[in-house]
Amino acid sequence: MATNRVKQIHEFGQSIWLDFIDRKIMDTGELQKLIDEDGVRGITSNPAIFEKAISSSSDYDEDIKKLAKEDKSNEDIFYGLAVSDIQRAADLFKPVYEEEDVRGADGYVSLEVSPHLALDTEGTISQARQLWKAVDRENVMIKIPGTAPGLPAIQTAISDGINVNVTLLFGLDRYEAVTDAYISGLEARVEAGQPIAHIASVASFFLSRIDVMVDPILDEKGLGELKGQVAIASARKAYEIYKRVFNSERFAKLKEKGAKPQRLLWASTSSKNPDIPDTKYVEELIGPDTVDTVPMETLEAFRDHGVAENRLENDLDKSTEILEKLKTAGIQIDEITQKLEDEGIEKFNKPYDKLLAAIDTQKKALEHA
Repeated sequence: MATNRVKQIHEFGQSIWLDFIDRKIMDTGELQKLIDEDGVRGITSNPAIFEKAISSSSDYDEDIKKLAKEDKSNEDIFYGLAVSDIQRAADLFKPVYEEEDVRGADGYVSLEVSPHLALDTEGTISQARQLWKAVDRENVMIKIPGTAPGLPAIQTAISDGINVNVTLLFGLDRYEAVTDAYISGLEARVEAGQPIAHIASVASFFLSRIDVMVDPILDEKGLGELKGQVAIASARKAYEIYKRVFNSERFAKLKEKGAKPQRLLWASTSSKNPDIPDTKYVEELIGPDTVDTVPMETLEAFRDHGVAENRLENDLDKSTEILEKLKTAGIQIDEITQKLEDEGIEKFNKPYDKLLAAIDTQKKALEHA
């Protein structure tokens, strides 16, 4: 029997998480099959994923009807549905979470705070606490955007003992600030005499969107030969930061108390450009102590024709050179990554608002049924 290509990735120290959730894949046993056969080791969700799941299916109608009778707001109804799905998925991944020798390394399921809170520190902290309590599973991660206002929220959530998936990361400086927020949160817990060994976090670095925005500018500047390479170069430089930060003396003190490094997670891994191979953002960044979250179509593509090799630290000098060439050409990567962050917030706000509108429509239709 041929070796499963997706499962092979784990041999190189990388965990594959699925960037998709709905009730159907749990009801049909498909998610369990992905865990057993492909070695999928976690799951992530976002407003766009839930919008598609709830709007395109009748699976949620009864629950919407029930929650509507309790006079809940559309947002409360959504989180009622989402929490239920996240709890089920967390229970399916519990055996992965509890694997001997690596307890708590994987098996996580992520649920995001409202995208409307991306620039609201206090609102994010409040909702992160609410969702953590509502899901009530030790293998859940609450997704918090890595915006400037998100940084103190991340630190507070970690100091509260909440597992955090930091989302919407595009720039290297912001990524390093996120590692500091994580470590500072752990330090605050230690200072308060609280345990830290059970806490886990990932920092989700978004890939393909970087190339989508940068590639046309490269053409304008006569750097067309670098198209499709900037995201990978940025990710490799992020991994350099990861190794430096989590091998530092500062983190070593926390490691003695059981702290886990905040792993880098590669997100936005589906190719948005038909000229770029559909498995590129997976293949190029396979390496130890990382996570890659993939949509179903990318997982299926890799299962069919992906090549699993440890490539993450290949061509590090070339990655440095690529980013230097951008600077020399006057391409301000920091401005681009800030623009991507702003757009990313908007890209989650739109499906979230569409989702709440869809719930409202379904709620009214069910009331008159």
